[in-house]
Amino acid sequence: QVQVVESGGGLVQIGGSLRLSCAASGLPYNTYSMGWYRRAPGKDREFVVATTWTGSVTHYGDSVKGRFTISRDNTKNTWYLEMSRLKPEDTAIYYCAASTSIATLESGYWGQGIEVTVSS
Repeated sequence: QVQVVESGGGLVQIGGSLRLSCAASGLPYNTYSMGWYRRAPGKDREFVVATTWTGSVTHYGDSVKGRFTISRDNTKNTWYLEMSRLKPEDTAIYYCAASTSIATLESGYWGQGIEVTVSS
């Protein structure tokens, strides 16, 4: 059974930092690409970042470049999203995803999402 589970969300102050984790198990892949998306209240889903298994290719969404960093521990099938200099517009439900390639993430395996609220 495939499980993709996010953790680490919560309430953070403007300008603060937060780290999200995504743990996967049961994936039918030996190697896979992974990524993060988010959906802010009343808005469409937005791409945040994606990376390949080796990290040789990483893409960031324009709104998070320079503030967010994706990393992974392949031995634990876990990847992370380090978020810094958070803004109110970063408030959203964050989802992690895994698939055979970055191009197919949207049709891959997804977590249930975790809420991040940035407020003063």
